[in-house]
Amino acid sequence: MPLGNELLQYLLTGLTLGGIYALIALGFVTIYTVTGHINFTQGEFVMLGALTSISMIKLGLPMWLAITVAVAIVGIFGAAFERVVIYPARNSSVVTIIIITIGFSVAIRGVALLLWGTQSYPMQPFSSGPPINILGAIMNRQSIWVLLLSIVVVITLFIFFERTVMGKALKACAINRLAASLMGISPQKMSLFCFSLCASIGALAGIFITPITTATYDMGLMLGLKGFVAAVLGGLTNTTGAILGGFLLGILEAMGAGLISSGYKDAISFLILLLVLLNRPEGLLGKPERDRV
Repeated sequence: MPLGNELLQYLLTGLTLGGIYALIALGFVTIYTVTGHINFTQGEFVMLGALTSISMIKLGLPMWLAITVAVAIVGIFGAAFERVVIYPARNSSVVTIIIITIGFSVAIRGVALLLWGTQSYPMQPFSSGPPINILGAIMNRQSIWVLLLSIVVVITLFIFFERTVMGKALKACAINRLAASLMGISPQKMSLFCFSLCASIGALAGIFITPITTATYDMGLMLGLKGFVAAVLGGLTNTTGAILGGFLLGILEAMGAGLISSGYKDAISFLILLLVLLNRPEGLLGKPERDRV
C-alpha cells in the first residue's frame, strides 16, 4: 500500500478510536466540572453497557431495544453508584474520592468476571455490507456508526447545556456550587443526574465499539485510562477540549502503532499524558485552575 494510503488508513482508524475516547473523556470532564470529582469508574460503565446489551440480545430482545434497556440499566447503576458510594464521601479529599472510584472499578470488574467469564463476546454490526473504500483506505461500516454517535452526543449535550433548564442548572453548579445552591439549585441532585448521564454516555460508547473490538469483562480498564488521558490532554474543565483530546489521542495512537509498532500503542498514550502534565497541566484548551468555592 502506498504511503499516502497507509497514512489515510491510520487516520481513519484514529478517528474511530478518537470518537470512543472523546465520549469517555466527556464523562470525566462533565463529572469533574459539576462535582469536582475524578471518576475512574467511567471505563466500567463502558464495559457494563457492552456486556449488558449483549446479554439482552441473547435473551431475545431486538438490538435497538437491547441497547435502550442496557443504557437505561447502566444509567440507573451510575445514579446508584453516586448515591451509595460517592455521596457519603462527598466531603472527603480529592485523593480519597479517586481511591474510592478506583477500588469500586476493581470490584465491578470482579463481579463482571463472575457474571460473564473471561471470554470475548461479539456483537453484530449495526449495518451489513462490505467495508467502504475511501481513496484507497478501508473503513468498516461500524466505524461510521461510532463517528455518528460522537457527533450526535456532542450536539445533543451542547443543546442540553445551552437550551434546557436542567443543563443550565448543571452549568451553574460547575461555575459556583455555593451560588447555585443559594439560587435554589441542589448540587446533590445535580451530582446524581450527572453520574447517571455520564454512565449512559459511557454505556453507549461501549455498545457502539463492541462490533469492532468484541466485549470482555476487563475492556473498561484500558478504555477508561485512555479516556482520562484524552480528558487531561484537552483540559479537565473543557468539554470542547475533551472532544479534541479524544480525537487527537486516537489519531496519534493509530499513527504510532502503524508507523512505529503496535506494541507501543498503549505506551504512546501514557507518554502523551506525561508530556502534557509536565508542560501544560491544564491541558490544550484548559485554563489554569483556581480554587473552587
